[in-house]
Amino acid sequence: MTRSERGSTPVKQHSVAVFPGSFDPITNGHVDIVARGLTVFEEVVVAILVNSEKRPLFSVEERVGIVRDVYKDNPRVRVDTFSGLLVEYATRAGASAILRGLRAISDFEFEFQLALMNRRLSPLIETVFIMSAESYSYVSSRLVKEVFQLGGSVKDLVPPIVERRLREKQGTPAGAPPAAPSVRRRVR
Repeated sequence: MTRSERGSTPVKQHSVAVFPGSFDPITNGHVDIVARGLTVFEEVVVAILVNSEKRPLFSVEERVGIVRDVYKDNPRVRVDTFSGLLVEYATRAGASAILRGLRAISDFEFEFQLALMNRRLSPLIETVFIMSAESYSYVSSRLVKEVFQLGGSVKDLVPPIVERRLREKQGTPAGAPPAAPSVRRRVR
């Protein structure tokens, strides 16, 4: 809260957090972190990293479209892309915080190092960690893609639009199980 020019009336500032990631694809774990972030911040910007060195399943444009579809009814969630330093993007986006999810202790060390570097680069941007809900503590975009490509169900791991887009990418009709990979037997 800040004080108005008269000095006595509290004025609430618009609080914005940036939630960065590749979101290839967005999972229910991500959705949970955004929902919980909205209990702390007035707006969350889902910031999709543009990284030319990675070979994502979905293009940046596809990921933006998917995430916008997930949040089409929530005006408090903005979807954007960025490259370069996260703290510079957060400043341009009007954010006071970077929102990060932690799934396990193993995430903490890496995330802690990033948070300290970001604080060194921009002391005005805070990093806020939210622990993953227990039901999503093992979910990652990489595992979702792998499970789907190996024929497993991802129904409870991703929003419905993501499952549909995964099926479209693989050419699997709606309602049909994902195509299981073929298994070759070794002939002696």
